[in-house]
Amino acid sequence: MSAYPPNQYGLPYDASVDGHHVDSLIKSTGYMLGFLFIALVAWLLWASLVHNRKHEALYDHGTSKKAIRITLGMAAAIFVIVDGNLFFNSVIDLNKVFWNFDGVENRPNLVTIEINAHQWAWDARYAGPDGQFNTKDDIVTLNDIRVPVGMPVLLQIASTDVIHSLYLPNFRVKQDAVPGMINRLWFEGKETGEFVIGCAQHCGVNHYKMQAKLTVLSPEDYKAWAEEASLRSARAFDPKDEEAHWGWEWKNRK
Repeated sequence: MSAYPPNQYGLPYDASVDGHHVDSLIKSTGYMLGFLFIALVAWLLWASLVHNRKHEALYDHGTSKKAIRITLGMAAAIFVIVDGNLFFNSVIDLNKVFWNFDGVENRPNLVTIEINAHQWAWDARYAGPDGQFNTKDDIVTLNDIRVPVGMPVLLQIASTDVIHSLYLPNFRVKQDAVPGMINRLWFEGKETGEFVIGCAQHCGVNHYKMQAKLTVLSPEDYKAWAEEASLRSARAFDPKDEEAHWGWEWKNRK
């Protein structure tokens, strides 16, 4: 659905303010693995040249203390350099950015949306002008989420049947939708456009159908759309249609 080309590393186009944190870890890990691959190839070439037919072969079980120290030392070095870098930087990014819900909820321009996953679609609910969810003026959409550019968007995600997973590849975020739970996810778009929403959990035989559209609009276009959509929802509101009243009271962070 997105017309944007992938970046030079083959990753989906990054349309988010904070997606570079994820891309940076992938890039640095690729560099380190590339270095290890070159080092291994160089070592094998050296061994094949030095230990040629003229070299006397020595049989070794590899159980000597020296061999064990070398093996453990190399394994520990690779683990610390590669996995340690991933762990250290990912924990920092998670706490400072992707899991920083306290900081996001305190921002004055926050957009809040409730997402209800079910086989085989995504329902979205925005609070209307009254600021309350599951009321007459709510904006309710199907497989169509619209957000303003340059503003944080906080989603609360639930499921009515099985485990789904809301995946925004162009924003480098993903969160499971679990029956009986309200999970959270936030992101911020840095440019306008249309992007794909996918499901990252196999949720049944029609899992492939759970594809939706995320549209990032200018603040002016988003405001105009939200006002019109709220009016349409109010006109179509049916108090007797209980299935349509799936929203919940917004779960504030404690």
